[in-house]
Amino acid sequence: ICLPKPYTLIRFIHVLKGGFPKGAAFFISNSFVLDRLFISFVSETEQLVLDLSFKNSNKPTVGSVLISDPFLDEDYFRRSVILICDHNDEGTFGFVLNNYLDIDLHEVDNEFPDIQARISVGGPVETQSLFFIHTFGKEIEGAVAINETVYFGGDYEQVQLLLKDPANKKRIRFFLGYSGWSKDQLKGELKENSWIVASNITASEILDTTNEKFWEYCLEKQGERFKTISKFPINPQNN
Repeated sequence: ICLPKPYTLIRFIHVLKGGFPKGAAFFISNSFVLDRLFISFVSETEQLVLDLSFKNSNKPTVGSVLISDPFLDEDYFRRSVILICDHNDEGTFGFVLNNYLDIDLHEVDNEFPDIQARISVGGPVETQSLFFIHTFGKEIEGAVAINETVYFGGDYEQVQLLLKDPANKKRIRFFLGYSGWSKDQLKGELKENSWIVASNITASEILDTTNEKFWEYCLEKQGERFKTISKFPINPQNN
């Protein structure tokens, strides 16, 4: 097996349910760019090779999500899932869906009813500004379609009125700040395998703020290879 050098050999134990056979080994590039990652086990009669490269062929589109490399070590993006709200030749922007604050909506703006709505840090840009996505569609003036179901923004006062009905809480979610990429920046990060793109995360899943293992959940939906990757420890030295 050819591997980029330098690399670290780490015993792969307890990452997969039930563990791997004795002698299994986990190879990972020191840079943590999972360009080509294998688990291999060689016995006298057979060789088992699993390709665990962190990449797929999906292209970013409005409404798809970015799922971060398990070893991406950045405060805002560590094990993150990001909804792409706009993507064109000039750049990309979206919201981190699974990085929550320990405050609720009413504490940020007391004009909103106290409905115990969780707020996520949407990214490192304009972190003092409140943004929202929802499924109210054109019920909210100025809302912009992300896909057929999910919309971005719209009239603030209309949102406040709609939230007087507690049942509407599940149809909207809020963010402080957003994530942005300049022209070709995201393209470069995808080439480095910092992200994969997923198009099978539903509107109800995007709006759900109760799933504390959303990164793992989204990876598992991408197939068996990514289901295995979702079990990796944050620090590979902890194997």
